[in-house]
This record gives sequence, structure tokens and C-alpha cells, in this order.
Amino acid sequence: MDLQQRIVLMDRLGKYMLSDDPQWIDIKHRASVENAWFIPEFIGKQVQGIANNYLNQRALAQFTAAYEVPVENHAQKSVGIIMAGNIPLVGFHDFLCCFLWGHRLRIKVSTKDNVLFPHLVKVLSSWDSSLAEEIRIEQYLKGCDAYIATGSNNSSRYFEYYFAKYPHIIRRNRTSVAVLDGNETVEQLQALADDVYTYFGLGCRNVTKIYIPRDYDFVPLLESFKKYNHLFDHNRYKNNYDYQLAILIINRIYYMTNGSILLREAKSLFSPISELNYEFYDDAAEVYNYLEHSASVQCIVGKSHVAFGEAQSPQLTDFADGVDVMEFIKSI
Repeated sequence: MDLQQRIVLMDRLGKYMLSDDPQWIDIKHRASVENAWFIPEFIGKQVQGIANNYLNQRALAQFTAAYEVPVENHAQKSVGIIMAGNIPLVGFHDFLCCFLWGHRLRIKVSTKDNVLFPHLVKVLSSWDSSLAEEIRIEQYLKGCDAYIATGSNNSSRYFEYYFAKYPHIIRRNRTSVAVLDGNETVEQLQALADDVYTYFGLGCRNVTKIYIPRDYDFVPLLESFKKYNHLFDHNRYKNNYDYQLAILIINRIYYMTNGSILLREAKSLFSPISELNYEFYDDAAEVYNYLEHSASVQCIVGKSHVAFGEAQSPQLTDFADGVDVMEFIKSI
């Protein structure tokens, strides 16, 4: 299979993912049943983002041309990919990059997300039987020429040990932040709500902290965030909210809430589910300088960086952790 055939196949897969194929509808429903965090609303958002932003012939042709991907791979390697399971299909971009280069893929999916991607692999194999051997879902990854592994700070230490002698990309915990100046419109604040609430805040591109000027008025933000009050009907999200609220009350920590999210002043970039940290600033330039050099920040949302509402809409060239997967695959 040459590069053009791969691009055409990915374009076809994108159309399938946007279709009303009964089997695909059933698979998405099954995924939401097996993992309560994968509600249909968020599965749908991820599927549309992948299909629209990644899987179209023109975008893929430009993307591969920029990296001079060969028409045929005469030095095929095996690449092991360990996918995370925090949000639906979170490892798809890694798969796509490796697939476009024509390497053999050995993939370990997370137990939290073991329905959607395996189904897509089966669909691809049904269209081209040669892919059954080229793309394999496996329980253990051994004997690969290179590895891409995504996990927590704890699991990354094990990955570093096991894959030390192989070319590898190891990803750790990251999160995203927003810098506000107090002049945001209602539309911008409602878009920021998408960056905060989507996937219940479980993704590395979710905003878990905001930086605000000292005279900031929280009322417009809390009102705009009511856009996602329906998530309070989700049992697991509500349990997290109640638990975090109890901690704040018991420890007499000042907080604000609109009924679906808790705002508290805290230094940490990371916040638990249902909570959003905030920190006041005097000099926005200092804040940006700190965040741009932080190893824990995936992306910065603000007027001079990622647009409000776009944190969860990555494009083909938005590589996780800023590590260019295409250059990595090219190097092996």
C-alpha cells in the first residue's frame, strides 16, 4: 500500500466515522456504556474533531508533503503504541502519524477505551485484508523498533525503564491553562467553558486553571459556565463535585460555585474533576513567560495564544507535549 492509498483509506475512515452506519452507532453506544465518562456528547465531539480536522485527503496530502513522507516505505519498522484512556480515541493521532509512514503497528489500548479504536481497526482490515497483520491490537508490546507511550507521571518511569534502549516518546501528565484580562465577551467565556468542561476536564488540553487580574469580576464567568450545568446530572461528576465541596467546607477554604463547578484560589496547575483553580496576577507578561517554559502545560488559552473554545480542537500539526511525532517516526 503506497502513501496515496493510505491517505484515501484515512479519508474513507473519516467519512465512516461521521456516518450513521448502524454498526458504528452501536459501537459508540457500547463505549459509553462500558466507560461512564465517555458520554455520547463527548464521544461525538471527539469523533467529529478527528474526522474533520485529521481525516480528509487535502489536509493529509499537505501534512505528509511537509515531512516528505515517501510514496512507498522500503524500510518498514514496527512501532509500539501504548494509548491512554482518559478521553475517547486519545491515541488516534499517534496511530495516524505512524500509519502514514507505512510502518507496522503494534498497539496496546487502555482498558478504559477498548471499544472504539479496536472497532476502527477491524473496519480498516475489512476494507483491506493486508492491514490485519500491519495493525494489531496486542496485550503486551515486545520486540518493536520504537515505542510511543502515553501515561501518568508514575507509569512514565516504568516506560522509561522498559524502553530505554529503543527510540521512544514517553508522555507524562500535562494540563492546560487560560489567561484572562477581564474584558472577555460572553461568547468568549462560553467558549472557555468548552475548554474547561469537555471530557469532564480529563484531557491534557482541558483548562484546569485560569489566571486573572486582581480586580476580576467572577459573575460573568460563572454565569457563562452554566452552559454545562447539565453535567451535574451525571452521577460520577456529581459525586466528585460533592466530595470536593465537602473538603472545601470542612477545611474552611473559600470557594465560589455556579452549581456545576467549584472555583478556588490555588497555585497548582492541576485541579480535580469538578474544580477549577484560579490565581491573580499583576503582570500578564510574567505569567505567559512562566507558562511558556513550564513542562506541565500542554496549551495556553488566551487572546494571544489558543483561541477560547479551541483547546479541544487540535489540528494535524498540534502534537502532544510539543513533540513532533512525524519527525520522530522519520528518524527511525
